[in-house]
Amino acid sequence: MVESSLHYPIFGAEIPCPHCRQMIPALTLTDSYLCDRHGAFEADPETEILVHLQSSRQWKRWEEKWYRQHTHPDGIRFEIHEALDRLYTQGLRATKITIAQRYQTLMRRTLDFKSAPGRTDITPTDYAASSVPHLYGLPVVFHEAGDRQDRWQIVNFELETEPGSPRRYPYHYLSRD
Repeated sequence: MVESSLHYPIFGAEIPCPHCRQMIPALTLTDSYLCDRHGAFEADPETEILVHLQSSRQWKRWEEKWYRQHTHPDGIRFEIHEALDRLYTQGLRATKITIAQRYQTLMRRTLDFKSAPGRTDITPTDYAASSVPHLYGLPVVFHEAGDRQDRWQIVNFELETEPGSPRRYPYHYLSRD
């Protein structure tokens, strides 16, 4: 008799859909899951990547949460923007964005570079070397490349927060102040 868990893909009999979070069933004897709203997903047992078959978007799981693996800067920028909006609804504001090192090359062209606060001795020649990248008005750092934590091979970014409304919330007409 064959154990029934061997008939399911690597993530088990059901998983939350990475798009809508509703539980979706595995198709037995395949490496696939099927969402009524978003279609088929295929699990790669070797890489542990979940691929949406219609769009080729890829996700990896860390601590029971799916993280999209971005191939274009707009995708991660949109994801960060959504997270900033969620913070606002929770009465929090972000003070810094830490992005996984693997996205540094991808994101480099989309960041705003502002000189470090308080520095007036910067010449145009050394401006680029001393500037601080910003995204949505927040300072950006890339997680240290030397730190090979498994988490940062999957997680895309992290926001440092504090209580309060954002200082320059883009939707000022929704501001609670």
